Amino acid sequence: MFDLLLRQCRLLQSDRTIAEVDIAIKNQVIAEIAPTINANTRLELDMQGHLISPPFVESHIHLDSALTAGQHRWNQSGTLFEGIEIWRERKQNLSLEDVKRRAIATLKQQAIQGVLFVRSHADVSEASLTALQALLEVREQVKDWMTLQVVAFPQDGLYGSPQNEALMEKALEMGADCIGGIPHYELTREDGVKSVHRIFELAQKYDRLIDIHCDEIDDDQSRFLEVVAACALRTGMGARVAASHTTAFGSYNNAYATKLLGFLRRTELNFIANPLINITLQGRTDTYPKRRGVTRVKELWQQGMNVSFGHDCVQDPWYSLGTGNMLDVAFMGLHVCQMTGTAEIDACYDMVTWNGAKTLQVEDQYGIEIGKPANLIALNAQDRYDALRCRATVHYVISQGKLLARTEAPRTTWHCDRE
Repeated sequence: MFDLLLRQCRLLQSDRTIAEVDIAIKNQVIAEIAPTINANTRLELDMQGHLISPPFVESHIHLDSALTAGQHRWNQSGTLFEGIEIWRERKQNLSLEDVKRRAIATLKQQAIQGVLFVRSHADVSEASLTALQALLEVREQVKDWMTLQVVAFPQDGLYGSPQNEALMEKALEMGADCIGGIPHYELTREDGVKSVHRIFELAQKYDRLIDIHCDEIDDDQSRFLEVVAACALRTGMGARVAASHTTAFGSYNNAYATKLLGFLRRTELNFIANPLINITLQGRTDTYPKRRGVTRVKELWQQGMNVSFGHDCVQDPWYSLGTGNMLDVAFMGLHVCQMTGTAEIDACYDMVTWNGAKTLQVEDQYGIEIGKPANLIALNAQDRYDALRCRATVHYVISQGKLLARTEAPRTTWHCDRE
């Protein structure tokens, strides 16, 4: 007796092949995958040939600020730095219930669209640590249907205030999964370098993952990625480290960028680009030609490095739009990074699925394989290309072996009978 049986599945696999199978689930894990399964089951769903994929992975979002666009004012310049100033004002009025309500609403919105693994940053620059405490409580509250990682993120810099370094260590003691940083926003370059070294020290002390907002600026002299790479090489922690944004990488001269790529290949670092936000916030001081503001995604991918995509912001001081749909993110990514070859399009899909799981270090929980947790989605698409081209509807979301959400695709009726 199975708990759930999915029939007529087009199973998307990591090697780009598609298998026509039935999938059986028992006790929250995938129990059997076969061309045809004949067995009793408590619930049977006909997938009608829909594409079955591992769930989407949100590698980078800020749930503590989600759904605050326009509070208390709009970001009229559209810049990263005005967004930081607005958030500094808004976070003075944070409460646990405020953050939890908005975070859970955003997570539900994401889950409906097939996102079941999320890494969120929590601002730990305020003495109350309200944002962090709220997201830690949310992590526990949603654990039956969502895997949430929380990054302790010093929005104002690890050394931007005398209390911030101590607050970071307290955040790790409270249970943050990852330690973050923002070296390009420290008061001096020396402080930025010092902050990266301190982040690695704390990660080793508390055995945590690292996810650093790194060089999120158009300045071609912002070169903290090389510091992260050096620390990763010397500590051997590269696979546990993510460099988020790295938008300045897109402004480096090619001689320096080529040298840096050589170093990066040795590190096993993970890279997270946020195409919707990077293309919106960066290049604001340019006239024309205007920079795209996204890191060298294609070049990193071509070098065999792990690159994933994040939504970053959903209706907050930095980005007033967004629904949390990772297909929108990948769709923007393939355009702005000019990844329109067939293998490149497939890679952009992988950047919101398998690559994201590698970034979050949850590969043991991820993927549609016998014995793994039954987390999967059914899309109204034939393959990766079709899913991205149409931003396919996610018809079914199966989380931990249970039906979490079902969405019907829009239907159009043609009423004009003239040719």
